[in-house]
Amino acid sequence: MKIAVNTIFLQKNNLEGYGYFVQEIFKRLTKQYPEHEFYFLFDREYDKEFIFSSNITPIIISPEARHALSFKFWYDVKLPLALRSVKPDIIIQPYGFCSLTTNIPQLLVLHDLAFIHYPQFISKQHLYYYKTFTAKFLEKASRIATVSEFSKEDIIQQYQIDESKIDVVYSAAKNIFQPIDVHHQQKIKEQYADGKDFFLFTGGIHPRKNLLNTLKAFSSFKKWQQSNMKLLVAGRLAWKYDDVLEKLKNFKYRDDVVMLDYVEEEILAKITASAYAVLYPSYWEGFGVPIIEAMQSGVPIITSNVSSMPEIGGAAALYADPNESETIGREMLILYKNEIVRNSLIAQGKKQASKFSWDKTSALMWQSILKSVEQQK
Repeated sequence: MKIAVNTIFLQKNNLEGYGYFVQEIFKRLTKQYPEHEFYFLFDREYDKEFIFSSNITPIIISPEARHALSFKFWYDVKLPLALRSVKPDIIIQPYGFCSLTTNIPQLLVLHDLAFIHYPQFISKQHLYYYKTFTAKFLEKASRIATVSEFSKEDIIQQYQIDESKIDVVYSAAKNIFQPIDVHHQQKIKEQYADGKDFFLFTGGIHPRKNLLNTLKAFSSFKKWQQSNMKLLVAGRLAWKYDDVLEKLKNFKYRDDVVMLDYVEEEILAKITASAYAVLYPSYWEGFGVPIIEAMQSGVPIITSNVSSMPEIGGAAALYADPNESETIGREMLILYKNEIVRNSLIAQGKKQASKFSWDKTSALMWQSILKSVEQQK
């Protein structure tokens, strides 16, 4: 079988959600199935570290696909032309877009429909593209995969897609997110938090991730509980971050907030495992990988009570309304004051996290690939 995989988000030193998803799945599948040929489709020069095995053939399709006009040209013109000589049995499209012009079967991965529920968090150019073409992509795709039962139901309700066409392929967290001993925790605290305990906010500085209400919650916590607790923020400046940075200048507890910017994954894993708790009060997620990262690391998580997050966190997380900063702050206070609750969440978190792994995700993706190819026959 010839399998083409859209790998434009495999970029060295710039791997984020989509990139990790593709890397972890196809690093496994290409090695597990050496009898099949894989064609990795890049839109720029690639790093050889992403050519995981000898049965991968990289193909560069220019120009770079990074804005609405280039999306149409790359997916509908350049991609079909580049694959004429390859004639793959299927194309894996992991980023919510697919080609509307090729006749090759496509497995479309649509992580979530955040653009419908929170259009204000997306640039006008991208919002127009999503609204104009998502229904067409879903119709064109031979099969659809998404990362939670919540997102599957959302796709069905919003676009009236037959549920038999959609597979749930859960995401996961890397194995490097594991507990570390007290000695190494203290070294991390000394390096990043002046030796103090800290809450960790992880995720890009983007309105959807809700850093502003996290800061307000931290302020409430500090007001209610006089402590030397720090707040570490690990995430790159993504989009519409000026308002947060401006407010941070006059933030009462500014000296207790540490902005780390983008952190290499190996370091982030150690920081996560050293946190008192992870804060992830996002407005909307198709999955929410930091929830599992925290649980695997033996750290309690406070997350949102909306979208997929209760499904992923189960009974092993504390939940808050992302619109209500004081409710987030109260959950922080509960963890700080009640060691029994904290220890119980840590124990339950390890069990909950064990339900998700990249090996399981890869197996689910392979089954979806096989279904896509079989139904064409």
